[in-house]
Amino acid sequence: MRVRRDRILEHLASGRHYRNRRLIKQHGSQGSVMLSSCSDIDNSLPFQFDPSSLLSQPPYMLSSNLCSGSSTASTSHNMASSPPSYHHQPVLPVHPSAISSTTNAVSSREDQVPSTSSSHPPAFSSQQVRNPHLPPKPTNQRHTVSEVSNSVVSGSAVNRYNSGASSANTVGLAIFAVGHGSKALLQSLTEDVGCRLLYIVDDHLPDVEDAFSSEFLANTRVVREQDMDIVLNDQRVSGVLVCSPPEVAADIVIDALRAGKGVLCEKLPSLDRQTAEVCFDEADRSGKPLVCGFYKRFDPALQFLRKKVYDNQVLGQIHRISTVNHIFPAASVTSLKKSGGIFYDAAVHDIDFISWLLGERAPDTIFSLGHAFCVDIASLKDADTVAISMKFSSGAIVTLDISQHCTRCCDQRLEVHGSQGSLRVDNQNPLGISEHGTSVSICSQTQTIRFREAYRELFQHFLRTLKGKEQPMVTKEQFLWALQVAARAEQSWRNGTAVDLRNEAVDVAIIKTEIL
Repeated sequence: MRVRRDRILEHLASGRHYRNRRLIKQHGSQGSVMLSSCSDIDNSLPFQFDPSSLLSQPPYMLSSNLCSGSSTASTSHNMASSPPSYHHQPVLPVHPSAISSTTNAVSSREDQVPSTSSSHPPAFSSQQVRNPHLPPKPTNQRHTVSEVSNSVVSGSAVNRYNSGASSANTVGLAIFAVGHGSKALLQSLTEDVGCRLLYIVDDHLPDVEDAFSSEFLANTRVVREQDMDIVLNDQRVSGVLVCSPPEVAADIVIDALRAGKGVLCEKLPSLDRQTAEVCFDEADRSGKPLVCGFYKRFDPALQFLRKKVYDNQVLGQIHRISTVNHIFPAASVTSLKKSGGIFYDAAVHDIDFISWLLGERAPDTIFSLGHAFCVDIASLKDADTVAISMKFSSGAIVTLDISQHCTRCCDQRLEVHGSQGSLRVDNQNPLGISEHGTSVSICSQTQTIRFREAYRELFQHFLRTLKGKEQPMVTKEQFLWALQVAARAEQSWRNGTAVDLRNEAVDVAIIKTEIL
């Protein structure tokens, strides 16, 4: 008995006993700490790691925030924020030294969720958490990502994702080609608490850094375009925002719809009528919405004008409409080249809105004049300033004044003249002051600021279509007609003759290269 008592006292005085008590106090309720008996406790780590169990998990799921604090505190937070399906698995503690030091805007996001691509440039690979190698992706086979609860968030992003909307009502989103997206649309995405950006698909990390803050990206994963199957197979993703140029947007739109995702295509899905029609047909087949980014339909001032002109007919019969669309800052030459030029990047939005305002399908006659004052634009065989005249079957005559040259502030005006009066939408600015002949602009307004509310409402409309509350505002026929009129406007400018659309049908193939 005396010998047993001496051994017990010796054990109580040892450091192993106090270590066991501390670990039990910290981790006893987690079920992830493996403690040995008193007779075989050694100096090994308190966690047992099974590499095969980690490899079986979805590659995008890591523990939450990895900070420079103690390993114990970090491990405790990781286990508390893991999804329920992970609680029975041993957790590997990640020491802060395993994370590369960085100060860029997306360091927090990338440290948590590294990409699975094996061919990332140094901008991506230098900021990754060092993990065990994942099994190679099978060739000709989609990478399947299992569904995980949308409520898994961490750090300061918890309040943003959960405030005002429960996790069950949060819409999971992915966005393609951030660098080509409108700043107003990206801002609307960051401000909405009813959605969660799960993925960004972009090959250019600087574009991502410029578009979003590191705090917003705390729970967003950036992947390369070659890994887009990861996004399309994630069941948490309900909708996809496609900001890619028309030349590549169609494939993304079709793949997303076939994967069961709703799509907001900010730019034109395609400059080819047949390809664009395939996109809409795929949306009908899949039962998922395809929302086109004709943002001017969603501007509050222009919506009010449409209600007065078309719904209430307060102006009587419409005689004449004139619009001014001077863009500031001007679109880059590269952007115009990829978007199809001024007729498809700018004029198509005015054409769609005017047709919607009048409630008519398309004009009967169209005539265009244009010129390239910029040498770089001229080298693309495109124009930077155009005037488009249209006459509709109702007799309404419409003039569109579109220019890439606006030195101080965007110029966005519209006048509608009818048999019973006129309505005018002037330039808008936060000060509410009109200026004439001043040498310095009172309020230098960009396109992003002017149409911020329009893009916000467009984005909200997209979310409502994902929830089944609304149908897409722009129909297949309306989009195809807007595309066709834009093509004929460009044809008129190139040929120097008016184009008669009265005998044309919407099923006539429109391919931009045919009229160049």
